[in-house]
Amino acid sequence: MNHDDSTGLAAFTFDLTADESRRRAEVVAGLGEHWDPVAALSGEDEAYALLYSGLDAEQQRTYDMLVAAGVLPGEGPGRAAPH
Repeated sequence: MNHDDSTGLAAFTFDLTADESRRRAEVVAGLGEHWDPVAALSGEDEAYALLYSGLDAEQQRTYDMLVAAGVLPGEGPGRAAPH
């Protein structure tokens, strides 16, 4: 810890690397050994496609505007088509 006499404050740093590694390990352990990330992503894509399917013309314009503005993700890798 360094002390800065001009401000009277002490510089303090804390490395969270070990904590973050432990947290991530606990998350993966909590998911269990039968968790399938490919199936989970596929399920998310299916849910996304259902969420934005069957839009009327006005809803579709709003959706397209939000995608163009970057508010919603558009079609692409890992993302199902909304139509």
